[in-house]
Order: sequence, then C-alpha cells, then structure tokens
Amino acid sequence: MDLSQLQQQLSQLSSLPAEHRTPTFCGDLPLHIDIDGQWYYQGSKISRLPLVKLFASVLLRQEQEYFLQTPVEKVRIQIEDVPFLITQYTWHAGVNGPELELRTNLGDTVVVSAAHPILIKPFAGQHVPYVMLWRGLSARLHRNVYYHLLQDADLRETLAFESKTGHHVTHLTCVITSSGQSFTLAEESMA
Repeated sequence: MDLSQLQQQLSQLSSLPAEHRTPTFCGDLPLHIDIDGQWYYQGSKISRLPLVKLFASVLLRQEQEYFLQTPVEKVRIQIEDVPFLITQYTWHAGVNGPELELRTNLGDTVVVSAAHPILIKPFAGQHVPYVMLWRGLSARLHRNVYYHLLQDADLRETLAFESKTGHHVTHLTCVITSSGQSFTLAEESMA
C-alpha cells in the first residue's frame, strides 16, 4: 500500500470507529511520527495539515504498536514516542469544579478527567507527563505547557517515617485538580 492508496481509502471512510474495524493486516507503511509530533512519509515531512489530520483520524495503538486502520486495510507505522503533543491548555468552570482542557498539535481537545488522565511515565531516562487520549493513544505535554501547569498546581507536603533508615521523610507532590479528580504532575521525597 502506498500513501495515495491510503488517502483514497480514508476519503471513503465508513462511520464505524477505527477501533471496531477488523481489516486485513497489510504490513508496514514507511510513515514515521517524530518526538515533536511531526509526520514523515519515506523520510519527507508531510506538511499538509488536513492530510495529517486525516491519517490521525484512523490511528490507533494495539499491544504497544501503532496502526493506521481503514475499513479495508491495516498498516503498521513507527512512532518515536507518542503521536501527539499538547501545545496549549485552558481552564474552564465545570460541573465538578475546574476543568483543564488540553489541545494537541493537530487541534484536537480533551478535558483532563478519569477517562483522560495525566500520567507521569519514564521516557529516555526522564519522567515525562502524558495525557491518555482515545483508541489507546496518548499525547506528551510540551515542556512549556508542563511548566505553566506546575505553576498552577497545589504543592502538597506529607511527612512519613521510613522504617528502613529510621528517619522522617518529607514527600512533596505537585497536584492539579480537573473534573473533580486530582492528578500528580511531579513528586519528590527528601530526607
């Protein structure tokens, strides 16, 4: 399958969501998404945003691999970290208190909630903030967004006794609350 065939199939999509389709696996497509959420086909950047959005609409993650899945075919693609980057955020008043709305580099939005939590995971030797999206996908928070959210966060301090060392340990946690749920952005323990 080449890019033009895939584009033609995508323009004729059925209303059945990508994750509920069971097409035939057709191998690997030389499509790569880099760490900054930029899409490349055979090493050349795809600069047409509508085309990238079209491909993203059928992107899903299954068992640690990423696929573009049309009603007829399923192709594997390579992603350096995650497919999307959170580039903007806004706070809104919600039914259960403040709601944090995040916007991806493709313009999709999601409200941080139990269904779309922020999680801190290791990547390249660092602890990196991600938000869980749809179809098994996630987005990494851009460093600027993350630092601004840390400024908005509540600092919580707890004191605990560590039986191994016999010392008290101060545990600091930066937490934001969205949709009535608390989400940890950073944590540190100090003796």
